[in-house]
Amino acid sequence: MGVILWLCENLLELVLPHLTTVLVEHVVVESGVLRITASTKDAKDVPCPGCGSLSVRTHSRYGRRIADAPAGVRPVLIHLSVRRLFCDNPGCTRVTFAEQIDGLTSRYGRRTPALQRIVGALGVVLAARAVVRLAVLLSVTVSRMTVLRVVMALPEPGCSVPRVLGVDEFATRRGQRYGTILLDCETHQPLDLLPDREAETLAAWLRRHPGVEIICRDRATFFAEGARDGAPDAQHCADKWHVWHNLGEAVERLVSGHRVLLRDLDESQLSPASEPEPEPEVADALSPVPYPPGRFLDRLRDTHAAVHAQIKQGLSQREIARRLGMGRHTVRKYARDASPEAMLHGQWQNRTSKLDPYRSYLEQRIAEGCTNLLQLHRELQEHGARSSYSTLRDYVHPLRPRKPPRSGRPPMARPPSPREATRWIMSHPDHLRDTDQQRLKTLLSRSPELTAAAARVRTFATIMTTRDGGQLPGWIADTCADPQCGLDTFAAGLLTDLDAVVFGMSTDWSSGPVEGRVNDLKALKRGMFGRARLPLLRKRLLLIAASRRPQTVTNPQES
Repeated sequence: MGVILWLCENLLELVLPHLTTVLVEHVVVESGVLRITASTKDAKDVPCPGCGSLSVRTHSRYGRRIADAPAGVRPVLIHLSVRRLFCDNPGCTRVTFAEQIDGLTSRYGRRTPALQRIVGALGVVLAARAVVRLAVLLSVTVSRMTVLRVVMALPEPGCSVPRVLGVDEFATRRGQRYGTILLDCETHQPLDLLPDREAETLAAWLRRHPGVEIICRDRATFFAEGARDGAPDAQHCADKWHVWHNLGEAVERLVSGHRVLLRDLDESQLSPASEPEPEPEVADALSPVPYPPGRFLDRLRDTHAAVHAQIKQGLSQREIARRLGMGRHTVRKYARDASPEAMLHGQWQNRTSKLDPYRSYLEQRIAEGCTNLLQLHRELQEHGARSSYSTLRDYVHPLRPRKPPRSGRPPMARPPSPREATRWIMSHPDHLRDTDQQRLKTLLSRSPELTAAAARVRTFATIMTTRDGGQLPGWIADTCADPQCGLDTFAAGLLTDLDAVVFGMSTDWSSGPVEGRVNDLKALKRGMFGRARLPLLRKRLLLIAASRRPQTVTNPQES
């Protein structure tokens, strides 16, 4: 009983602690809303917001309606009577002022700080319309414009000048308007969003934030010029992925000039699927269409063998399901069929058709040499069949004999595209399939230019993976002196930004963290249907990043 009395006396302090500084006069539930009537205490001194002098002399009282965080599923509305007091300081410009209650009121505020924090937190992680829909479930009434105002009024998180700065572009309107994102590459925290990608805009930001030592960027001219003007003492780091991507584009242009060699590759080396297949007989065409070979059949056979091997050991289906991580019903299906092929029951197998009564007639007409579908369709209509042309076409397709390949050769396979051949050259040999390795070997044997280019690519890849940027000037000189390889233009382009490329090849710093934040920006834009302007995007990105747990500051060169 004593505990119950204690709870009754201290319930207000436990549930609504921000009301302990006022006098609660009445609590009632009306129309599903918890209404609390309260007033401030008269004897309390209040400092003037203008001069800070204390005042207790009351001018008048007026009522305020303040929405509070919901209590359970009920909205809470506080009817609060507050005092307007005189400021007795003759030097103050204020004659009267209204008192504010810590944790309960704010100037011109119609929500308590607790509810304001809820609305602001939802507005940061969700779009405004989504917050409105979610707020209905939380028993909170708020409009989307209010959500936007609350988010824009939130203070921005403070940031220090980074030692390693990441710079990249992002699209506010793809193909038309672009901005610049700045990131601390050590903590992966975004620092700012710039309204454009001009060199002067980046240089101005760097001048306002001196102290950057390393700038990670791509090889765009406007970023290079802006970084040199704004931070002349900083070391530039060209992103390795962008350099490798530029090399791939140069190789693809070179391969495109040898498209004839791709078309003339031997069909026997293009694809194992191009081998001649035995002609199916009519009886085989009438049988159910088998599943195509591949990973599905291999996985089915392996699982079937594993289940039956444990059945032979005398294990129960429940124990087999536990060991194999499968459901009991799935194990029962594998145990029921003696072979994996018996489990193949596709939706196109053993299906009836409205043309089944006319199958013998169709087989006869096809055997007589009539393969014109329009003529067969007219004849079936005369015999009373009610089917569309497309139904007849699909039904007759497995019945029609296949045409033998011309000149006894297998059908031509699709030649590889220049991008596919570029992938063979740019990939590590251990990461290529045997068929692709054979294709690449045949292609290089027919073109000395591609052979020289592939050798240059291998050397460049070795420099990049071993972080030995000191060898890059020698590679550039050899490539420019060998125009046969076709990469001299790419190599000459590296000379315009050589220091940044060499440093990027020699270190583990990159623009990868910046690319990740660009993806975050894309997700925010999609959540707001692309209608958010730069100030709101910037505010949400900075606040979301600040709300995450800070990552450990690490230097990749020390790891």
